[in-house]
Amino acid sequence: MTVSKVTQGQGAILAVAAHPDDEVLGCGGTLARMAGEGRAVHILLMADGETSRIGDQVRAAATDRLEARKAAALSACKILGCSSVEVLDLPDNRMDGMELLDVVKHIEAFVQRYQPFSVLTHHAGDVNIDHRVVHDAVITACRPQPGHSVKELLFFEVPSSTEWRPSDSAKSFGPNWFVDISTTLAAKLAALHAYQSELRTFPHPRSLRAVEALARWRGATVGVEAAEAFMLGRNII
Repeated sequence: MTVSKVTQGQGAILAVAAHPDDEVLGCGGTLARMAGEGRAVHILLMADGETSRIGDQVRAAATDRLEARKAAALSACKILGCSSVEVLDLPDNRMDGMELLDVVKHIEAFVQRYQPFSVLTHHAGDVNIDHRVVHDAVITACRPQPGHSVKELLFFEVPSSTEWRPSDSAKSFGPNWFVDISTTLAAKLAALHAYQSELRTFPHPRSLRAVEALARWRGATVGVEAAEAFMLGRNII
């Protein structure tokens, strides 16, 4: 499922996330800001986020859930002002059962198509296994070979995954790159409304109230109204 609005160009942005809603939770405000500044912003979602939950449901109900999740991704893309979104059908919450090379090839094809300057993806230490696989696949797909378009790699946090990893069991998320989303926080929250079925009640970290609180706190730590935090993977100047 793909929607396109703007052609790729110098300074294009690519967000690679495991499941529909990860892109908004992790970097929705940043994507909206970049799109508003005229940059082509493309989103690649590797799995549908539903298949692992469907189990023995009847086919009709399962199809409805899958289509609803994809429709939510399309709505969120439009709200953020992004150029395109594509949802693949890799094994949901089972990507560790795939050969990493097969995941890498999907990302390489997307990078080749849009020639992004910046790629945003998951932090390596997330609890969710698909997040970790996608992180490793992006690192491989964006290795800095001569002439490669990607000059900047940023790793985002996803509420209810990144902070649930105990600090002594893997590399902790320690942000060193912040994007002021004071003017696009409303768009981020509106895009999350498109994923209403994925939201929870506060104090769950994947609630609207908690997501806004995190953005306000990340902003306060760097002196702005709201921000999204990243770890810089690589920046080639």
